[in-house]
Amino acid sequence: MGVFKHFSKCLAMAGCAASLSMIPVSTANAAPDPNFHIYIAYGQSNMEGNATNFDKNVDGKEHPRVKMFATVSCSNLGRPTVGEMYPAVPPMFKCYQGLSVADWFGRHMADSLPDVTIGIIPVAQGGTSIRLFDPDDYKNYIASAADWLQSGVKDFGADGNAMGRIIEVAKKAQEVGVIKGIIFHQGETDGGMSNWEQIVKKTYEYMLDQLGLNAEETPFVAGEMVDGGSCAGFNSRVHKLKDYIANFSYASSKGYGSKGDGLHFTVEGYRGMGERYAQEMLKLINVEPVDPVPQEPFGGKAAAIPGKIEVENYDVSGIGSDPTTGESNKSYSDNDSENKGKSKYRDGDGVDLYDEATGVALGMTQKGEWLEYTVNVTSAGKYKVFANVASGTASSSFAISIDGKAVGSTVAVPQTADNTWDVYTDVEVGEVELTAGTHLMKFEVTGDYVNVDYFEFKDPTAATADPTTEPSTDPALNPADTTTKIADVKFGFAETRSSYYLFDMQGKFLSSFVANGMNDAVNMVKTGAKTGKLSQGVYFVRSSKEKAVQKVVVREK
Repeated sequence: MGVFKHFSKCLAMAGCAASLSMIPVSTANAAPDPNFHIYIAYGQSNMEGNATNFDKNVDGKEHPRVKMFATVSCSNLGRPTVGEMYPAVPPMFKCYQGLSVADWFGRHMADSLPDVTIGIIPVAQGGTSIRLFDPDDYKNYIASAADWLQSGVKDFGADGNAMGRIIEVAKKAQEVGVIKGIIFHQGETDGGMSNWEQIVKKTYEYMLDQLGLNAEETPFVAGEMVDGGSCAGFNSRVHKLKDYIANFSYASSKGYGSKGDGLHFTVEGYRGMGERYAQEMLKLINVEPVDPVPQEPFGGKAAAIPGKIEVENYDVSGIGSDPTTGESNKSYSDNDSENKGKSKYRDGDGVDLYDEATGVALGMTQKGEWLEYTVNVTSAGKYKVFANVASGTASSSFAISIDGKAVGSTVAVPQTADNTWDVYTDVEVGEVELTAGTHLMKFEVTGDYVNVDYFEFKDPTAATADPTTEPSTDPALNPADTTTKIADVKFGFAETRSSYYLFDMQGKFLSSFVANGMNDAVNMVKTGAKTGKLSQGVYFVRSSKEKAVQKVVVREK
């Protein structure tokens, strides 16, 4: 999460004597992420997105692993900078258009490639001929075009060079990811153009040449015109592209008619065509689509409320999206795919967890990143919500919601130390009334570089004693026994009962159990009293209360 490194931790582990604070690290020279797959999308109005009546709660929902590179400056959409990366939500192509085939293409590609982030480079102009994308002919075409088209193409620069804008943005995108293919929807305007197929081929090969790509590794998928529409006869021309482009397939429009104008898809048609584009692209890259799998609570059991929720125990991601709501089954969103915290705990995810001396924490966070937790409320009522956080700046902030409803307001995190992220403190988030049963909690970063240890839900009407603490049955350790003398208690302190978690060497969660302190927990692991017989090897026990970690060596008896 982000480009800051926790130097105090890294240097300590490296044995360096120097004392350094957190400083920004440039990613300008970083290698492109091989798991960031980028697709160029170009054409005319059906690619541009003609359905302005899309459902913002479904089609407009951000997918955490689908991004776009702005090719038009749209301040009204919060996308002012050409070439910058933004969430891929409609309208992607122009500032005032609608849902495109590219929107659901990106979602379905991401859902079928759960370890991959998808990027879209969107360039299209409604009503245009393929000539607009011909690097040798676009000026002549624009000069002879209608006034409305001459005005529209200026979104791509004063000279209207749409292909130039594709190349410009694609080269920037190649700094962070890998271009994997091209999708295309155009032809309604060119019914009488005899050499349409040759010009499409020319534009495809020009992009390959300018971007250093090769045809074998860069599939091209074109889409049919609307089924039964005014230009349905042009579909045979689309099919003929296979004679000009070897690595080619087409997305069928069968069953997806027009919205009534004979030219443009309905909202449902754009969704379906996007899926069909993805299905054809997946075939060309030899990947089979996968069925969606919902996210699950970490360890198979929802976190209990009231109680503490360790930040690192966010839900286990599923695959794909809920087919009825469009909600992603991903349990987190991170701005990159690397765990920059380097913790081995859940190392396969891209969440930036790092190991503290007392446990695991979340760090290096950036605005827009989030984590989700399935929680179980044991009894209905009002709860006060707290978070244990740290920040070396005064600009960090976050928000928490339950089932999409905000808990309190955005929380500004106080600067807990000067330029270091090691000093944690509790901050109050707000109060929330919850019904008994299962809910979904979401933590979202709203201001960069907040570190988080855990969240806690407290019943304000309950006693202030720690709910994980249970009185010992040993009179010498029971504080209620007023006859107990300090001299009778070993070391003068009693260890309280709390939960412990067991992990293998790879950081995989195995089980949880309750013990009377760490020594008791370690003994239970060795004897198998609460964990069952374990195979010979090294394990780790972590306390939910003190967050101490203890290595346990189990030997065969």
